Parts: sequence; C-alpha cells; structure tokens
Amino acid sequence: MSSTEQKGDPSEQKGDPSEHTATPEARRRSADDRYRWAALTNTTAAIFMAALDGSIVLISLPAIFRGIHLDPLAAGNLGYLLWMIMGYRLVQAVLVVPLGRLGDMFGRVRIYNAGFTVFTAASILLSFDPFHGGGGALWLIGWRMLQAVGGSMLTANSAAILTDVFPADRRGFALGINQVAGLAGQFVGLVAGGLLVLWDWRAVFWVNLPVGIFGTLWAYAKLREPRAPGPRAPARVDWWGNVTFTIGLSAILVAITEGLHPYHHHTMGWTNPEVIGLLSVGTALLAAFVVAERRAAEPMFQLGLFRIRAFTAGNLAGFASRLSQGGLQFMLIIWLQGIWLPLHGYDYADTPLWAGVYMLPMTFGFLIAGPVAGWMSDRLGSRGLATSGMALYACTFIGLTLLPIDFPYWAFALLIAVNGIGVGAFSSPNSSSIMSSVPASRRGVASGMRATFQNTGTALSIGVFFSLMIAGLAASLPHTLTSGLRQQGVPSQVAEQVGALPPVASLFAAILGVNPVEQLLAPSGTLSSLPAGNRHALTGREFFPNLIAAPFHHGLVVVFTSAAALAVLAAIASVLRGAPDPRTRRRG
Repeated sequence: MSSTEQKGDPSEQKGDPSEHTATPEARRRSADDRYRWAALTNTTAAIFMAALDGSIVLISLPAIFRGIHLDPLAAGNLGYLLWMIMGYRLVQAVLVVPLGRLGDMFGRVRIYNAGFTVFTAASILLSFDPFHGGGGALWLIGWRMLQAVGGSMLTANSAAILTDVFPADRRGFALGINQVAGLAGQFVGLVAGGLLVLWDWRAVFWVNLPVGIFGTLWAYAKLREPRAPGPRAPARVDWWGNVTFTIGLSAILVAITEGLHPYHHHTMGWTNPEVIGLLSVGTALLAAFVVAERRAAEPMFQLGLFRIRAFTAGNLAGFASRLSQGGLQFMLIIWLQGIWLPLHGYDYADTPLWAGVYMLPMTFGFLIAGPVAGWMSDRLGSRGLATSGMALYACTFIGLTLLPIDFPYWAFALLIAVNGIGVGAFSSPNSSSIMSSVPASRRGVASGMRATFQNTGTALSIGVFFSLMIAGLAASLPHTLTSGLRQQGVPSQVAEQVGALPPVASLFAAILGVNPVEQLLAPSGTLSSLPAGNRHALTGREFFPNLIAAPFHHGLVVVFTSAAALAVLAAIASVLRGAPDPRTRRRG
C-alpha cells in the first residue's frame, strides 16, 4: 500500500465521505467522527440530567413537602430535609469509584447504559409517591438514592467513554463540553425547579422521563465498547476494597450530615457520640481500605495511579476546588432568599424561583468558559488555563466579601459571572489533564476516582460551610433575635425561647421560601395575640432581613475567606501538575 493510500488524499478528506471517490480510510474517519459526536451528545445529555436533578429538587423542596403534607421544620422532621438535600450527593460520592472499576472490568458502555435505565426507572418511581408525611419523605429519599446510583453509573463512565473515542488533540474540548454540562445542570435546575412546581411538584421528576427514555434507547442503539487490542482479561471483584471504601466513606459523609443536626443544647451535632463514632469508624475503615488495596491483586482503587504527577495534582486541585465551591450555592441562595430578595419587595414564597433567576450569570459564565477552555487546553496545555481559572475564582470570593449585605445587583452579577468563568476555565482543562494522564485500561476507574474526589469535596463543603455559618450566627443571632422580638411586643419568655433555637432552623426556613420569623413564632401562637401593627412588622419582608444582616454578613466573610484560601490551594496544586508529557499528546 502506498503512503498516499495510507494517509488518504487531502482533497478526499475534505470532501463528502459518501462520494464514490472517498478512500476506505476517509470513510472510516468520517464514521469515527459521527460516532464521536453521538457519544459526546449522549453523555452530555446524561451528565446534564444527573446534575440537574441534584439541584432541581433543592429549589423544589417547599412544593414537594407541601405535596406530601409534611412540615420539614417541625420538631423531629429536620432529618428528612437534610437527607433530601444530602442523600443524593452522598451516594454519588461513594459509588463512582466502584462503578468506574466495574466499567473497566465489564465494559464502560455496558455500565453507562445500565445507569441510564436505573436513573429513568427511579424517576418514574419518585413521581408516584403514594404516601404522606414521614412515609412520603422516606419514599422520596429512598428512590432518590437509587436515582443517584444511576447517576453514578453515568458519571463514572462518561468521561472514560469520551477519552476512549476522542484523540488527545480534541479531548479537552469534548471533556469540557461534558464537564460544563454537569456544572450548568446544577444551576439550570434552580430555575427549572422553580418553574415546574408552578404546575405540579411531581413535574420535577417527570422532566427526566423524556430525556431518560430517549437517552436510554439511543445509548443502547448507538454506543459501543472500544476495540481492545486483545481479548479482555478476566478480572476479579476486589471485595475487601469495595466494602471498606463504601462503608468507610459512607460513615464519614453520614456523620457530616448528622453533624448539622442540633444536639441537646448545642447548635450542631458535632459533640453527638453517634457522630463521633461514625467519624471514627469511617476513618478506621478508610485506613483499612488503603492497606487492602496495597495487598489486592486487582485493586478497585488503583493507588499506583497516584505515581502519575498530573493525575495526583489534578485530583488534589479538583478536590480543593469542589471543597471551595460545593457550599457556595447554598450560601448564595440563603443570601438571596433570606435577605436580598425580601428587601427588594419579593414575597418569601416567590424567592426560590427568583433566586435561581438572579444566579443565572454564574451559569452563563460556566457555559462560555468551559468549552472555550477545553478547546484552548488542546492547543496550549492544561496547567496555565486551570491555574489561571482558580486564581480568578479566588479573587471573586474576595470581591464577594467586600459587597454590602444589600448589594447593587450589577456588582453581584458581575462577580458571580466571573466566578463561573473561573470554574469553567479550570474544570475542563483539569479533567482533560487527569484523563489523558492514565493508561487506556484504567480510564474507567480513573474517571470514578476523579468524580469521587469532586463529589466528596462537594459533600464536605456543604457540611463545612454550613457549620462555619451556623457557628458564626450562633455567636450573635440569639441576642439580636431576642431583642428584636421584644421590641415588637413579643413576651420576653417567648422571645428568649425563639432566640435560643438553633440558627439552622432560620437558614433552612430561608431555603424553603418560608418567612423565618413566622415559622419560629408559629408554635407559641404569639402572633395572633399581638397588635396588628406589630404582627405586620414581624411578618413583613424587612424585619428578618434587617435583623439577620449583620450576623449573616460576618458568617459570609468567614465562609468566603475560607473558600478563597481553598481556591488558592487548588491553584497551587494545579501548578504542580507539571508540563504535559509529550507522549500524552500522541496518545489516541
């Protein structure tokens, strides 16, 4: 065969592959390109759907709890609320590595396709909740966890599938599109949830069905396993590794969730023996997991991958970035819903939808920067772009700390847009660097490990940021709240009881679009006995925002300063990934 035949004639490569003059090589390249776009489109839709479902429920919680006739802020019901928020993320953090390893063993496309099926089936079951009250909440929490299993199967294998089919010089763009779909889904869900619940709370689960059913059929029809250079080697399941990792990480994440619960007279549950026990058991099991993996013939978690500098540095950078941004969504939502929107004339019941709308600049930043940064990383490398993105991201937190609590919206919108640009500029190159650094046979587990670091960082971030905020509020909010209630005629005994309640109740009331003061005073029946003027002042739009503004701003400064420090650590880790390996550029 001549060199012309091997490479294909340039004029034929540019022409229509369906023409009779096209060489077999040109037709093969055209078929490969069509398959790459089919894989990219399908996996992007899947990641968007899985990420959207993580946030669409958050903004829809008020309507969901009204639909099942449950007051999540009543005594004993706070756990339902926390598990509706945290359960999905907990399952995803724990399962992505085992499911990525199963993809390497039995086929990434096979596990990915099964994930589409599981996710869609769970969405159907969620929309048919037959119970009310606590039973209805447990039904939703349970099937949400199954839905997260499906989402984990998709997340763990989608990046590996794209890395398999896209060459190194186009991989950053493909992974950038995929990564930004996930990040954008988190914020699009805030608006979509607010709109869908105007129709029916079950619609937040129905919205998955068209995409899920079509995507499942499309995935089974179009996606195929990559051709291996030889027969697939038989593999064994690393049972000790799976058990110690799954139970150990689950124990730690459950402890973080339970630590946000008030415990006796404490504002949080970090002194609860159950929480301390779970943290201790989880830490011990993860230590046992490392020992088991070092001895396993075919380990689930490929510790040897950490010898690859780009892999280790990229995952550390990804973990630190998610640790800095995971709780950001909640802090901004509370700021908007609990303070800024009521001060600007919005009823509490309308604040969940409008909070999503006012946070859209961040989504636009993701959507613009992610694909562009992925495309540029294919040409310029990942280190500079990812590091610059994290540096820019850190600067936006400093800007947010300088904003007054009743900020001009243009300044807020500019800062969160730049924040989104920074995350988009970091995420795509970072993912491309991680996935391109590993051998092809380890891409599934590498993708799972990458997702585990990110999901664990998100879950830890929520716990850490909420704890910092609650601790900051606990120092000054009780006195401020008690004094403000007394000035409006609330009896001293009632005012002191309300002021002594854990601040977490006020924060979650804001998230749920409920007037916090009205919610806190409802059990005592005090409101009905007050003069109309005082009652109107207490339940109006300005009393609670003005009351909480100073303590909340103090908490925001602590949270955002911590986030900025974590972003700087992520930038440092990104620098340490080193220059790209020339062999990686040639790797297909």
